[in-house]
Amino acid sequence: MINIKEVLGSCPLLGAMPEQGLAEAAAMARVRRFSVDDPIYDPGSMQSTLCVIARGTVRITSVNASGREATLIMFDAGSWFGDAVFSPGMPRVYGVTAHLDATIIELPGEGFRQLLAKYPENYPVVLDMVSRRLWSAISILEDDALRGVSARIGRRLLFLSEIQGIRVSGSESVTLRLTREQIANMMGMTRQGVHRRIKEYEELGLLTLSYGKVTINDPSALQAHIDALD
Repeated sequence: MINIKEVLGSCPLLGAMPEQGLAEAAAMARVRRFSVDDPIYDPGSMQSTLCVIARGTVRITSVNASGREATLIMFDAGSWFGDAVFSPGMPRVYGVTAHLDATIIELPGEGFRQLLAKYPENYPVVLDMVSRRLWSAISILEDDALRGVSARIGRRLLFLSEIQGIRVSGSESVTLRLTREQIANMMGMTRQGVHRRIKEYEELGLLTLSYGKVTINDPSALQAHIDALD
């Protein structure tokens, strides 16, 4: 059984919402469940909803004219997605698919915006979270333009941690549910090219590889190594 209020309360985007506000959010929310590779919503859809992941992992995707899907980012439990909730009337730019079996708490966009108006103390948190995403997107553009391949891969792994609210300035290990093929898909590279550079990181003790997972053993050490590559 999913405790909707508890899940919403653990979401960073609602970090300053008072108890009454969380209770009102829980009352208007609905629970949706998806199996692996089920579409959650398609690009171009006009759904204005805020989604919080209670369980599982989702991937944000883009598809080219020939039907090839590229994974742009992945979110785990506790993360939120649905940035169009801040721009009602605008279509969703990207699609979202269940990467693993996923349970989603969905808030109607209009209801969420009314809660922000009623409880403005949560506005600074929302602005901070949206600003972090904008900063992360700009950082990826910078990486692609200025950094070498090894640094780009390391930075993308740190980015995936950061965007889920994990501070990468610390030394506590972070595990990402990713295969080398999925990393290659995100980077626009071949699996072989990614594998060679991931193995180099593993030999340095910066990463640990296991089935379907990549663990950043010490994010601050990985960041320091990447900085030294520049």
